[in-house]
Amino acid sequence: MIIREARLEEVPQLKIIEQEIIRYERPFDPNLKDDPISYYDLEDLIKRDDACVIVACFDDEIIGSGYALIKTSKPYKNPNQYAYLGFMFVSPNFRGKGINGKIIDHLIKWAKTKGLKEIQLDVYAENKSAVKAYEKRNFKPDLLKMRLSIDE
Repeated sequence: MIIREARLEEVPQLKIIEQEIIRYERPFDPNLKDDPISYYDLEDLIKRDDACVIVACFDDEIIGSGYALIKTSKPYKNPNQYAYLGFMFVSPNFRGKGINGKIIDHLIKWAKTKGLKEIQLDVYAENKSAVKAYEKRNFKPDLLKMRLSIDE
């Protein structure tokens, strides 16, 4: 398995992965609009200097992905900037083999080269397997967003 930066010519494959992520997350989020939707501008993320899009490949097939994007904190928060992780995915046949952790490690190394001291990400609270995977990598829960639908 190889972990490397994504290439522009891989954007069509990455868009398929994005749709797999959306399909997986749909049960956790009743507010997602009907398909077709998109979360990411993958081409832009690949081109940016303040972002790093990573793919995990096995036999020339993309089996995992993730990105880090430098974001500015709210004026009242420390640190001033942090790396935000997104587009985290591992193909079902390759889960449980530590690939997500290797992608995270690669993105952490990239963030360190940018002088960043913190990594953040969003995960659905009900996505217990994802929460557990991030806790294994020493992520800690921070803020729980809560909703109430009053349209009933």
